[in-house]
Amino acid sequence: MEINTLSYFLTASVLLTLAPGPDNLYLLAKSLASGAKSGVFLSAGLASGIVFHTGLVILGVAALIQSSPLAFAGLKFVGAGYLLYLAWKAFHETGELQMGQADETSSYGAVYRRGVLMNILNPKVLLFFLAFLPQFVDAASADFAWNIALLGAVFALQAFVIFSGIALCAGRVRTFILGTRNLNRILGIVQGLVLTIIALAILLS
Repeated sequence: MEINTLSYFLTASVLLTLAPGPDNLYLLAKSLASGAKSGVFLSAGLASGIVFHTGLVILGVAALIQSSPLAFAGLKFVGAGYLLYLAWKAFHETGELQMGQADETSSYGAVYRRGVLMNILNPKVLLFFLAFLPQFVDAASADFAWNIALLGAVFALQAFVIFSGIALCAGRVRTFILGTRNLNRILGIVQGLVLTIIALAILLS
């Protein structure tokens, strides 16, 4: 793959990742509520979901799901249902934030898995990569699969870096607002609203 093509792809990927969207908003709310480390693990989960979708594009599974209304609808309802479940949990957050509480009690493995599932169960992300990645690759090339894999890895890496930066910045802000009365409840409501909006966007797509 030519370096110019890769540069164009990286630039487009960075701009798309920086654009305000549901992933950024949820990551910000989660990092404020649970700390920077949780945000970084969530970022890793979201990036891993990108690798998963890239694999589906290479294998042709993404095109198959797109062409099957039943498979697409099934994935859509499962994904929306999972996000609504997370929203319900977020709405029931209680208590006040305390210094060190998030880092000491959070299960980072669970946060990572949440990021993975949020991404792989979102059919809109799958269709995005099905449409986006091939635009930078010659379909007739013998290295088509390898080039798609390379682009997917680049997108996942830059997304992880940017998402982690958001998490770390939110974590710094969090240190100044810890102990604020009812803050954990407020951030739980914010997380729940963001997750509900994402779920509704999936259902209505």
